[in-house]
Amino acid sequence: MAAIDCGTNSIRLLVADLPGESAGPQAPLVDLTRRMEIVRLGQGVDRTGRLAPEAIERTRVALASYAADIEKLGAERVRMCATSASRDAANAADFTEMVQRTLGVAPEVVTGDEEARLSFTGAVRGLPADAKAPFLVVDIGGGSTEFVVGDRAAGVHAAISVDIGCVRMTERHLPGDPPTPEQVAAAQADIAAAVDRALAVVPGREAATLVGLAGSVTTVVALAQGLREYDPERIHHARVSYEAVTQVTADLLSQTREQRLANPVMHPGRADVIGAGALVLRVIMERAGMPSVVASEHDILDGIAWSLAI
Repeated sequence: MAAIDCGTNSIRLLVADLPGESAGPQAPLVDLTRRMEIVRLGQGVDRTGRLAPEAIERTRVALASYAADIEKLGAERVRMCATSASRDAANAADFTEMVQRTLGVAPEVVTGDEEARLSFTGAVRGLPADAKAPFLVVDIGGGSTEFVVGDRAAGVHAAISVDIGCVRMTERHLPGDPPTPEQVAAAQADIAAAVDRALAVVPGREAATLVGLAGSVTTVVALAQGLREYDPERIHHARVSYEAVTQVTADLLSQTREQRLANPVMHPGRADVIGAGALVLRVIMERAGMPSVVASEHDILDGIAWSLAI
């Protein structure tokens, strides 16, 4: 199976086999390849309402490379989901035509609710047995953040998507390098209002475990652990305290882009938006009363792949 997740900031590919029947009901997929490129598809969408031609072209180049991998590995089923930026864009038809021409299948512009459910499936399957339910799963993307509460047995109880992604918040509030205290305060107020709206719909304060997904979370966790290189095995299912997240967030928001880039775990395409992503995570933990977050390297991409197994 081949799954592609095209978000506001990045595009990712997973080609995987199903686990063997003897592996157990919570076994993860058997990865053949995982790839990620920062293409910033959502460049300027919050301001213009349109996908920039250069952003569509960056995405096309990455997608052509993914199509070659999919063919080489012999994937029998392919599903591509496009999320926040494609939902918001007036010229989404240009993007859809490009994907159909490049990949041979049309992208599905999933709703925020479907995005949340796919993220939950990908994150919860394979969590350690001692992780206590119910789970609050938060997927901090470039344009939006999904909040999902559920458990292993019953699945999703409630879900909502709100427009507080790291790219959107950076473009809207954090133009400084580094951002000023006033800019950070404006971003924090905007994020807090959106988080409170989400928690009024999704009972996140009642959850026993917070699970954080996507590059903003995994980068914050890598920084909190003091890693000298990005190591998915050490990041996956690592638990980090609210105090550690608060310190990392303060550090990132006080640094210039060049200072963030100097950190060996920092992806070059994430350096300008990671401060906003960390701030979203910190505010969620604060407003939900969560003392720690468990990071997951498995997320909506895995959920898309699992959906092909049905």
